Amino acid sequence: MTSLYSPRHRALQEEFETTRLAELLDNGLVHEKISAQEAAFISSRDMFFLSTVDPQGSPTVSYKGGPIGLVRVLDASTLAFPGYDGNGMFYSVGNIDAQGKVGMLFIDFETPNRLRVQGNARLVRDHPLMADYPESRYLILVDVTKIWPNCPRYIHKHKRLETSRYVPAAGEVTPMPAWKRLDFVQDVITPAESAAARQEGLVDMAQYEETVRRGEG
Repeated sequence: MTSLYSPRHRALQEEFETTRLAELLDNGLVHEKISAQEAAFISSRDMFFLSTVDPQGSPTVSYKGGPIGLVRVLDASTLAFPGYDGNGMFYSVGNIDAQGKVGMLFIDFETPNRLRVQGNARLVRDHPLMADYPESRYLILVDVTKIWPNCPRYIHKHKRLETSRYVPAAGEVTPMPAWKRLDFVQDVITPAESAAARQEGLVDMAQYEETVRRGEG
């Protein structure tokens, strides 16, 4: 397995006298296969942070939320997660489709605990697993290249309150996000979405911002 570190990493480790510690972590904690304990941790999460890079190498990080078990562990080297309806940018997914490199950060804010994953991802438009994710539009498969735990000491403790009402569930009608009811987006969303928004009632930006402040956005 190749090292995590570049010459620049190693120069900083030497400057701050962490070379031996960094080597211990690189050789002792970073690995390629998902352990049973790590699989259980990933499967217990209902959110993670996804990092991708654009064609110019500029990074971006996206929050991905869903049901518990949002990310499925298919085997010791492969993860999968669904693509739900979003803002139409397909920014992270476009980066995945073009570059394929991803970083994933899983956090338990209550314990606390966290796990980092690096891998090569690909977009799949038709896969049997999509049936397990109501309203999924595609699937992302991640071939894991490196996985390792991170020190949890700076994770602030937060308590989970509830699942977002917008997470699709079998047999239930998923509510329309408030931003799709904004008056100025009606010409750029689909006709079906616009008709549904008008039926619910359009809102202006001030009204939308108030729903966000109430935590209903």
